[in-house]
Amino acid sequence: MIVISGFIEINPDHIDAARAATLAMMRESEKEDGCIRYRFYQDVEHAHLFHVYEEWESGAHLKAHGESAHMAVFRGEMGKIDVVSRDVKMIKVDPEGWKSL
Repeated sequence: MIVISGFIEINPDHIDAARAATLAMMRESEKEDGCIRYRFYQDVEHAHLFHVYEEWESGAHLKAHGESAHMAVFRGEMGKIDVVSRDVKMIKVDPEGWKSL
């Protein structure tokens, strides 16, 4: 399993556009084969921070996601928004070694 986690910091003037773009991306991504979870969360203390959390069955599924039409649209929309910074990481999880707390 692949986990993607991190944040995107945007110019506060573009919060509504970022919210619309992330909502559309979530809805389309969760329809994809191999997508377990795909969510954006707006930070309750810092509204200009959007946290991303994704779970994918495999790297092949994640690769297909990166080549999807809605990813191209999302990249275009984010290109119009003033992204101040981003920090997103990929984590490979061994489901056999995973234990719930």
